[in-house]
Amino acid sequence: MSDPARFLTSFAQALAAMTLYRDGHPARAKAVDAAYQELHDLQADTARPLFTFLGDEVVYGRLPLRELKEWDWGRRLAEAGIQRLEFEDAVSRDDFEGFLDEVLARITLSMIDTSESRQMRRSSIRFGAVGLRGETDVAPQPLPTATISFSLGEEADTMRWLQREVQTTGTVPLGEAEAVVRSLAVAMHGGRQIVLPLLQLKEFDQYTTTHSMNVSVLTMALAEFQGLGARDVRAFGIAGLLHDVGKTKIPIEVLTKPGKLTDEERALMNGHPAAGARLLLDTEENLDLAIVVAYEHHIMINGGGYPALAYPRQCHHASRLVHVCDVYDALRTRRPYREAWEFEKVLAYLNDRAGLEFDADLVAAFTRMMRQWEPQVAVLSDEHAAVPIAAGT
Repeated sequence: MSDPARFLTSFAQALAAMTLYRDGHPARAKAVDAAYQELHDLQADTARPLFTFLGDEVVYGRLPLRELKEWDWGRRLAEAGIQRLEFEDAVSRDDFEGFLDEVLARITLSMIDTSESRQMRRSSIRFGAVGLRGETDVAPQPLPTATISFSLGEEADTMRWLQREVQTTGTVPLGEAEAVVRSLAVAMHGGRQIVLPLLQLKEFDQYTTTHSMNVSVLTMALAEFQGLGARDVRAFGIAGLLHDVGKTKIPIEVLTKPGKLTDEERALMNGHPAAGARLLLDTEENLDLAIVVAYEHHIMINGGGYPALAYPRQCHHASRLVHVCDVYDALRTRRPYREAWEFEKVLAYLNDRAGLEFDADLVAAFTRMMRQWEPQVAVLSDEHAAVPIAAGT
């Protein structure tokens, strides 16, 4: 059975051998042959194997390869501008070795012949720089990235499972939350321009799932727009994904109630930030940022909101950022008690409340981002429908 981690290990061994032995040496040829055979075995199971190198993470398709976490060669490839790597059908032995030559040239910063570079552009191997801002040094003219398509079905299913686990066990499965955020980051950076994949709500009882994923995407986008590095962007993304985890303890009939809430129901709703923070505290993982954001994301700049603070203080930057993204997505979504607001109306509301409810600088940055990236917003009415992203988008 094929093993993507074993292929990458063999791939790295071939590159290492190529640094030690000249072209034609038996040891070099043996290492390249071994890696090529691993690729052949991999393609027997998966026609177009796709790898993404995101900082210390290696993702195969949508699945993180945990055994290669902090894999040194993953960082080297990303730094060489190879953050997405896809092998199309029928990769020839010559194409594979030529690709290894180019990878080695990029890693060692040596020059390669331009005719060879053009040949690689026509090969069955596609690669390019698609990482998060601040994560790598991107080459001035990266090679084309493969056209891919994505859906958010697996991520939505995982989020629903995660929420059921919280309801039944009282703990948050961090590994699954991280996997969803990685997949969202990959979908956002599938082309040469960022794409914001947002889910459109179909069923009111799925609001928490859809909203959590949308807030995670918007949070990562705004964090990146502000120039944060990849590690911080994903940490903010996890905090955005889990900001409403406390709502898993609220009965669905209260969450989807079309009319006015009773005082008891309103108290239950207003208690979800503290409930979420307690759930995350009980999880034996490093979730400090997510805990703070879960607790603070409904606290206003002027001290209003909930939960009430005993002593006025400034909330964490991530909490203020998630607050903006949270309200934007909530207002843009149809709810049982009102229709969705139009894009311009939501931006006007955020700007009217800047300095009172929201951080004024963050509202200004969010407004600039949404106006600049509005053409790249991909609204998915069906979470399982595949949305194509071309390399040039």
